[in-house]
Amino acid sequence: MPEINNLKKYKNIHMIGIGGVSMSGIAAILKNWGFHVTGSDRCQSETTNKLNELGIKVTIGHNIDDVNSSDLVVYSAAIKNEDPEMQAAHLSGIPTMERADFLGEITRCFTDTICISGTHGKTTTTSMISLCFMEAVKDPSIQVGAYLKQLDGNYRVGNSEHFIIEACEYVESFLKFSPKAEVILNIDNDHLDYFKTFENIKNAFIKYAKLLPSDGLLVVNGDDKNCLDLYKYTDAKKMSYSILNKEADFYADNIVFNDDGFPTFDVYKSGEFFENISLSVPGKHNVLNALACIALCDFYGIGKDSIKSALSKFTGAHRRFEFKGIVNGARVFDDYGHHPTEIVATANSLKNKKYNESWVVFQPHTYSRTKNLLDDFANALTNFDHVIVLDIYAARESNVFNISSQDLVDKINLLGKHALYISDFENCVSYVKENVKENDIILTLGAGTVTEIGPMLLEIWFLKKVWFNNIINQIKMYSPNTYNSLINIMEVREDKLQETINSNYENTEATSIDYAVLEKSKDVYVIPSNFGWDDVGSWEALDRYREKDEL
Repeated sequence: MPEINNLKKYKNIHMIGIGGVSMSGIAAILKNWGFHVTGSDRCQSETTNKLNELGIKVTIGHNIDDVNSSDLVVYSAAIKNEDPEMQAAHLSGIPTMERADFLGEITRCFTDTICISGTHGKTTTTSMISLCFMEAVKDPSIQVGAYLKQLDGNYRVGNSEHFIIEACEYVESFLKFSPKAEVILNIDNDHLDYFKTFENIKNAFIKYAKLLPSDGLLVVNGDDKNCLDLYKYTDAKKMSYSILNKEADFYADNIVFNDDGFPTFDVYKSGEFFENISLSVPGKHNVLNALACIALCDFYGIGKDSIKSALSKFTGAHRRFEFKGIVNGARVFDDYGHHPTEIVATANSLKNKKYNESWVVFQPHTYSRTKNLLDDFANALTNFDHVIVLDIYAARESNVFNISSQDLVDKINLLGKHALYISDFENCVSYVKENVKENDIILTLGAGTVTEIGPMLLEIWFLKKVWFNNIINQIKMYSPNTYNSLINIMEVREDKLQETINSNYENTEATSIDYAVLEKSKDVYVIPSNFGWDDVGSWEALDRYREKDEL
């Protein structure tokens, strides 16, 4: 069991921004350790609903009473000092701690914190390592940066001393942690809004390597020139992996791809054959990610059979080349890639698949990244046959950089590849539907709201658990009769829904659901339990029922 004495002075912990990927995992760990946890977030989500089910009170909006009842307030990096709950904590003299600092405290509760870092591939490699530890029954605690179906979420609370986490370099948050083992996948030119220069990025990773104890482990990518000198900054044990250098501790050879672009390859350890591995995720970059996983897991004594089995079962984390469905005979994938290096890796993965033409719908992420890497983005996107660029997703920034998506489109067109700027999502969907052909591949790409394009293309019906206060206005508008009788909404996860219904939504009953909520784009429909699914053949049918006030 982890040693939590350093946290016991905080019996009641309030978390602002509790619905975030990392914050929600921290909350679940604290709850499991016996702390009283409350939290707030600006909007309701599946994550906040799940936390409620765990017995963690989550307020949508602000709750000053919960703040004043706490011994510590933990806040995410997005929360400003002007936040009402932050101000209440300061007025009451309640200590506050930023998420990364507090996560650092949690890493010190474990004797074996395993940190996976690097500009690209953290979520995938963290997922691979997590599954291998679970396959070997090592009962780890886990924090990963995306939904992973084997966890039914993005975290796991275990009872061993192993804590597997992503360690992000942005604002040097990973320097707050106390790792026993580090995997450094690559070092690239990113987050220049904070680092300003690549030299500062590299120096951050040097300081990170220095955190390792002498009995720790450093695993680095032997094919990334920016990682190669990190060895000299630590006394920990060093290991390397490669697909180019047979002198590395672990290297891959005889790499072949099937029609889905999934690789099979031989792994060699210190020059000797180790195992033949098959992945269920595409691309040569995932061979490198798997090698990083194999090197670390072998060091931890995880057997070859467990590693081989876990890696074959891994079909990708959420939004990592994730298959969404088929439209007009074309396959639709969604990917989080938002850096030129990631775009090139994804494009190269496509080349190993069989298809007609490729389409990319790209949403640049942050003005600063788009400005600083404009030429690199343009070159990367020329790897696709058809390029559509949406408006830049601002995230944490204002446009003080005098940059636009049209600038990127102009650069791509100058390189001889035809690109289109389309700002409106509906117009984008219409254009793709009108022009895509059978056996094409469509990729929605970016870290922002571009992920909504896939469901709009496919007209997927999401059956979600939502709470009354979150849909009250839609119910009043669409279904006054339902408004007074709505009592309970049951949950069916999206992945379970897709397993049980076909494209026409036939042979599906809603009798076990008091009220189902179907959401498409910005429209929300409340369906009573006696409404047969076989009556719902299209959104036009739903519209007809809505007009009759039967929904």
